[in-house]
Amino acid sequence: MHIKTTKCNRFCLVASVTNQEVFDRPDARGSFESLFRSFDPEVQFQYFKSFRRVRISFSDALAAAEARLRLHKSDFNGKEMRLYFAQSVHIGSPHLEPPKPDKQFLISPPASPPVGWSQSADAMPVINYDLLCAISKLGPGEKYELHTATPTTPSVVVHVCDDEHAGDSSGPDDSDQENSPRPPRPKIIQTRRPDFDTPNVTQ
Repeated sequence: MHIKTTKCNRFCLVASVTNQEVFDRPDARGSFESLFRSFDPEVQFQYFKSFRRVRISFSDALAAAEARLRLHKSDFNGKEMRLYFAQSVHIGSPHLEPPKPDKQFLISPPASPPVGWSQSADAMPVINYDLLCAISKLGPGEKYELHTATPTTPSVVVHVCDDEHAGDSSGPDDSDQENSPRPPRPKIIQTRRPDFDTPNVTQ
């Protein structure tokens, strides 16, 4: 979980300047910087004209605290100047952390099987020899009840189809099928296209 924390920078001040001359005129900028160089000669300035802010970095925390104490809400060229300690915001860890491996097994299969894993043997198929024997004894037109009906389930019955050519003595033999000519294929009659020239209007 990322936690947002705010930390105060004791070496840096942020000045809220409403006087636009500090950003436009070099002489006004020089007088502004001289106010803070009296506390620390190595002070550095960063100007943000769009926000009307000036970031002032000190080399000593005591000098920054003293400048803030004396110059806060002071007058500069007829405008009030306010000073604040700069703050840095930290959200969680500064390093990017990998996601928690809660559901990573759904992304791809593991590279290697886990410890103690072994290949499972396929189960032997279940063959009902009684059923095969009963079906083999059935003749054409007979039926065999596999499951007896109960008050809540129906019965399962196997019906053996009749052999159409079994009692037909006039049916062709296998030897005659090679010599006998094949019956002609039925001709497919094309459907006539409807006549659109004379529309049939029903009133």
